[in-house]
Amino acid sequence: MFEGFDLDHIDVGAATLRVRHGGSGPPVVLLHGHPRTHVTWQHVAADLAADHTVVCPDLRGYGRSSKPPAGEDFSGYSKRAMAGDIVALMTELGHSRFAVAGHDRGCYVAMRLALDHPYAVSHLAVLDGVPIGEALSRAGSRFAQLWWHWFFLGQTAKPAERVINADPEAWYGLGDSVPPEEREAIYDPETVHAMCCDYRAGLRADREADDADWAEGRIITCPTLFAWSTRDDMEELYGDPLSIWRDWAADVEGVAIDSGHHMAEENPQALTTALRALLRRS
Repeated sequence: MFEGFDLDHIDVGAATLRVRHGGSGPPVVLLHGHPRTHVTWQHVAADLAADHTVVCPDLRGYGRSSKPPAGEDFSGYSKRAMAGDIVALMTELGHSRFAVAGHDRGCYVAMRLALDHPYAVSHLAVLDGVPIGEALSRAGSRFAQLWWHWFFLGQTAKPAERVINADPEAWYGLGDSVPPEEREAIYDPETVHAMCCDYRAGLRADREADDADWAEGRIITCPTLFAWSTRDDMEELYGDPLSIWRDWAADVEGVAIDSGHHMAEENPQALTTALRALLRRS
């Protein structure tokens, strides 16, 4: 995996991020989702590294990155905090401006990067997600049926960690195709706790940030791609999910990927083609 890439642990202030980086050319950051690590990007990263500098971190709390305290309001795992990690990481690696692609929970970090640090983000790709504030404001019975884990992981009255840690494989059902490096993460109770805190922040600080941006009319100004998996539930939940992103980004294009939810693993060629088309936009 990641032939020719360097593997480092880089102190970004509030956290230490495990990161693989390699290639040469304009920088691109790839952000994974839940419960994955940066390894989910191995095929896409190898392709893009032919003409880009590719940076693939484990988000704070995930994989082998550090697990800082969540705080009483769980803002330690807000997407704003995670976005700050990425800006600091890229500064450490010598990049003041970069493209970013995020999948699942990573797409919320990528979105927050583009909104909070527009000077740093040249291109944005958000994959298999709509803004957290939008998802929650539109949540109905179908959303609750399909995405009930948001509320199970996000509540604190009966912490989900006890259920997950009792049998991580049964809970996540990753299957034999998932690399051992990713599988081991779900067996670490500290990682499981941090991942739950990610969702707890989602129901609190992250929604508040999205709602505040919406109220102030703040939108994403860089070239943006929204890609969704045709065999996931974006279309079932939202009909035309691209229409949601048109309210949040001034220059957004969409593409459907023939894939289940984990598109970087299931159809990396189609995803890489879509990302390259975004990176050519100006």
